Amino acid sequence: MKHSTLLLPTLIRALLAVLCHAVHSQHLASQQLSSGLFESICQTEVSVIVSIYCPSVRASDVEISVDETLFSVHINPYFLRLNFSHALVEDDASSAAYDPGSGYLTVTLTKEVRGQEFKDLDLLAKLLAPRPSQQAHGAPIIEVLDSQDTANDAEDDLVARTQGLSLEQQEILEAAENDWQLPQQLPEPLPALHIRAEHRYGFLDAHAGYFTHVAHTENEVNELGADAEACPPDERRRRRLAHEDEKWDEEHYLADFADDEYIQELLAWNHPHAIVSDEFQYTEEENLTMLRLPRKEYLASARQTHDLYLTLLTLLFSYAYESRTTQCDPTPESAWTISALTPAFSALDPPPYQPHPSSDLSKFTAPELAATFAASYRRALAFPLYRSFALADACRADVAALLSGGRRVVARCLLEMKRILDHHDVYYVYSKIWVDDFCMWVLANASDKVLQNLSRDVACLRVEKKSIGWDLQELEALVREGPNRDLDSDDESEDEIERMLPVPL
Repeated sequence: MKHSTLLLPTLIRALLAVLCHAVHSQHLASQQLSSGLFESICQTEVSVIVSIYCPSVRASDVEISVDETLFSVHINPYFLRLNFSHALVEDDASSAAYDPGSGYLTVTLTKEVRGQEFKDLDLLAKLLAPRPSQQAHGAPIIEVLDSQDTANDAEDDLVARTQGLSLEQQEILEAAENDWQLPQQLPEPLPALHIRAEHRYGFLDAHAGYFTHVAHTENEVNELGADAEACPPDERRRRRLAHEDEKWDEEHYLADFADDEYIQELLAWNHPHAIVSDEFQYTEEENLTMLRLPRKEYLASARQTHDLYLTLLTLLFSYAYESRTTQCDPTPESAWTISALTPAFSALDPPPYQPHPSSDLSKFTAPELAATFAASYRRALAFPLYRSFALADACRADVAALLSGGRRVVARCLLEMKRILDHHDVYYVYSKIWVDDFCMWVLANASDKVLQNLSRDVACLRVEKKSIGWDLQELEALVREGPNRDLDSDDESEDEIERMLPVPL
């Protein structure tokens, strides 16, 4: 008995060691490229060439696997898995060469179809994303009109044997049907164990807990206070609108409208990313940032996808305002500006701000686009240093120009926004709950065609001043009538002075 008692801690330690090793191995697998980095991915007419930086390894330890579109490399402690758009083959023309001096592994893979173009090889986040799970789409091609019970011993025996499978065997069969990849499922909501209600927020409402102690931080843009975790969506919107009305300053707007010399300089500036170039290439810093993005498969419905595009417009508007007012030279206030101007950040209140009237969620109506930009206009006129409707209009035009560049330009803008937020001690949280996922979603899931259509719609959009909710037209009329009013008052004063003078003898 004493011997068994002494042996028990040893067994526990051994089991813990095995468990820790399994967890560590799983962690290495999930961190698909924890330390190794891409140098380049290019293609020729017959092959795809992948160059990977993996220093201090032995060439004999390299394990390469090619399964149609799936390419994977394992070199302890590096693991890389890429999903290409077309199939590859491993034949005599394929090769792998490791240069211990430079630390680069160059893998040449043969295309299954000679001359086939592999698109989006520069979108690393898309290549690293998991392969979409196989799901049935559309209506079944066979319709059951009538059915009746039939005695079929073979089928009954098959059903009985299937039901008798263990859970592990069923998981193996399911994995085989899905190309040996784990099925992706949306996480189920946690059971209601908290004292107060919890309302999720962020990208696809997938986040919670980031604002539990927000009252003890220096978050100046949070408009929900200590109740950020518990506020329902309708209350978030009510508080946002009330706070915007409270911060609206007529005198500030009048001053910027009357003395707009510097604002005119801002209006004359052109955004460098709005210039479309055929030679687009991400920088090394951008590639490194993309490698650190979350690798998820976003299972968004058609309604959620529609709303994500609308939310993207508000993010790009905030980015455009910050870029135009700083001329792409961020300041210590840039993170505050972006966070304050984005309703999804400051009030956790993303679009839609108006119901979509049509069942076709692939299209965007002018009223819902106007409502989306009206929310951004209101914040641009209530919070930052420069408050000008013309400046807000210029930012909307910038959004249209950025959207016309497609996923690559939009992703570059989001990566710059992420860099600004990540370097702030407080506002980095909005990068975690919104921008990180948006970067990955734009690169892997967004449609260039939808972005192009949105660009045209936003360019033609007209946001009415009366839709903002404040008396902008009346205030601007006062400024325009100001010089005339001053002149009339001066004339009246001179006439009154002449009447008061004594009559000459």
